[in-house]
Amino acid sequence: MTRILIAGGGIAGLTAALSLHAAGFDGITVAEAAREIQPLGAGLNIMPNAVRELDALGLLGRLDACAVRTRELRYYHRAGGLISREPRGLGAGYRWPQLSIHRGELQRVLADAVRERLGPDAVRSGVRVGGVETLPDGRARVLLAHRGGTGEDVPPGSAGSPGSPDSSVSSDFSDFSETVEPEVLIGADGIRSAVRAALNPAEGEPPWNGLLVWRGVSRVPADRVHTFMFIAGDDRQKAVVYPMTHPDGAEDADGSGGAEGYVLVNWALAMPAADIADAGRGDWNRPVPVAKFAHHYAGWEFDGVAVPEILAAAERAFEYPMVDREPLDRWTYGRTTLIGDAAHAMYPIGSNGATQSIVDARALAHAMATHPDRAEALRAYEAERRPAMTELQRANRRQGPEVVIGLAHARAPQGFTDIAEVIPPSELARIASRYAETGAFDPASVNAGSPYELPETTRR
Repeated sequence: MTRILIAGGGIAGLTAALSLHAAGFDGITVAEAAREIQPLGAGLNIMPNAVRELDALGLLGRLDACAVRTRELRYYHRAGGLISREPRGLGAGYRWPQLSIHRGELQRVLADAVRERLGPDAVRSGVRVGGVETLPDGRARVLLAHRGGTGEDVPPGSAGSPGSPDSSVSSDFSDFSETVEPEVLIGADGIRSAVRAALNPAEGEPPWNGLLVWRGVSRVPADRVHTFMFIAGDDRQKAVVYPMTHPDGAEDADGSGGAEGYVLVNWALAMPAADIADAGRGDWNRPVPVAKFAHHYAGWEFDGVAVPEILAAAERAFEYPMVDREPLDRWTYGRTTLIGDAAHAMYPIGSNGATQSIVDARALAHAMATHPDRAEALRAYEAERRPAMTELQRANRRQGPEVVIGLAHARAPQGFTDIAEVIPPSELARIASRYAETGAFDPASVNAGSPYELPETTRR
């Protein structure tokens, strides 16, 4: 019997299933639209506050085996000048690392743990939410549509096909449908959430800010990428580059990785569509040739890391519009609530998308374990998480910590010799610390330990 239905088998949904199971709940089902959870996507950075929660679920060892512990973040002016360099993770005084990892690897680790702990049938693939009705007692009546035909799978944790934000059942889900009435419904089905759309039918598509984003993964010699993560650009263009693996899977005894071999590198580029010939609003995750945009980044090199060289090693690239969601005044309706991108999709700034989805999942499980009344539990979860996430969404619209790139360009458009003459060190530190505090991943908050750990007597 399904007592708790989680719509979406992405990072938010799988972490929610593991967190609820760890809190003692059973009858948990994850409905995932894709036929199977596959290692798709590009790279992610998971901040220490989320790594802390994954460690509490017993997953840090598995993640370390397929991730890189990020030790430094650098910001560069487009002209090549170093704006700032910040230690990250353990080097910044955290008790937990920051992890750079392929989205598919993180999802694989989570999915494997769900199958091991909740059973092989906990994830129902090829099933999506086609409609939601809130009943008088607060429960949801959910229409589940089952995938038929041979249509293209969607990325796990997203609703509908790429580029289709509505909540209607596509023709690819035509075999049969069923209706269920779980005790709790959790919408973890991404920025195009069918659950969110059912609760907010007039909302429409995610708003676009006019930027196009290209993302991909490249396999390059380790000595051509270095070990740091960097964000570079000006007020119009940006590039984000970081390694996600150690050279050929090897790692030195000190954990730093060797100098030989190849590494997988994540890259993401952004610029206004108005600056691109024949560009419009791209489809969601549309494959495009690297040649379409590589020339816009000719000559971009930062301390020996050449963006054109990395792009030349990419097998493929994907293009999509930079969109987010307007903050909601409400996530919870009776015994239905939202987590992750379904609740608070934000611009890909500050490494907070997946990070905050993980924290959402842990916060929700904690609230359900400590509040016997299901509706009251969901309201308590929302009361804790929604105000902070609303502020983070707004901070990302203001460019978050990456605002330093725009400031450097505005004050020294041709570059600089001494960044301290352009942006004082105190201003750089204030920008970084303010954003960290907004997302509750400042060292003091993180090192205080997880607020979501439950004593054995509290577990359901």
